[in-house]
Amino acid sequence: MIIVSEPQELIIEPGMSVRHYWRDLWQYRELFYFLAWRDLLVRYKQTVIGILWSILRPFLTMVAFTVVFSKLIKLSSGDVPYPVLVYGALLPWQFFANTLSESSTSLIDNQNLLTKVYFPRIIVPASSVIVGLVDFLLSLVVLCGVMAWYGYSPEWRILFLPLFLLQALLFSFGCGLWVSALNVQYRDFRYVVPFMIQFGLYISPVGFSSGIVPEKWRLLYSMNPMVGVIEGFRWAITGNSAAIYWPGYRLSLLLVLLVCLGGFRYFRRMERNFADVI
Repeated sequence: MIIVSEPQELIIEPGMSVRHYWRDLWQYRELFYFLAWRDLLVRYKQTVIGILWSILRPFLTMVAFTVVFSKLIKLSSGDVPYPVLVYGALLPWQFFANTLSESSTSLIDNQNLLTKVYFPRIIVPASSVIVGLVDFLLSLVVLCGVMAWYGYSPEWRILFLPLFLLQALLFSFGCGLWVSALNVQYRDFRYVVPFMIQFGLYISPVGFSSGIVPEKWRLLYSMNPMVGVIEGFRWAITGNSAAIYWPGYRLSLLLVLLVCLGGFRYFRRMERNFADVI
């Protein structure tokens, strides 16, 4: 007697538990390196404007904000040169804007990869953070040049800059998870992202100090998580102890954690349907 077994269906899906998911992330770490390196090559290889634009965009924005807020509106920057004040805020803002812009379309841009093989999809928006981080490092070099031009040297608080960078990274990554997942479900959402970035630039204290906000509104104003991030960068770079409104900063830090954790949970919930929807 010959027994013929029926073919079994093999279903490949991500580990359901968080523990298995972290294990998958570690196993596919080389894919993360590959995607990040590929994005960097696409952005910078055999291009001049790519590298120059990463430097010129924040520099020209600094010049424009300095002229408008310092020369025309006559806002005070205290003992800190106004270009240093502005550029210290542009560092985290450009990092956030670049990361959000890159990660928002990352899943759509890699849809051929998503529909063919299994891997933790969170690797795709995570790799987009690397491009924003490289732009940040290039802008940091320019900031050192601006500070040297004005003869302004940082104090010991500059050692805390990596901590504020980590806060900016968590917020950028959390927003990127939300937006990338929403962009798969609703394709027209990609048109909302540039507006969000442009609108956020004007409601964040980039061209001015948040100290001009009336005291009774500062806690409400700090509900914009980037306010705390920008204030932290300015505190570390300029050494101004009054640069941070600490009640608002604690609120901002809490919101950053909520956005990041909420983005992770939402992304995980939508992840299993990406291949079908995309």
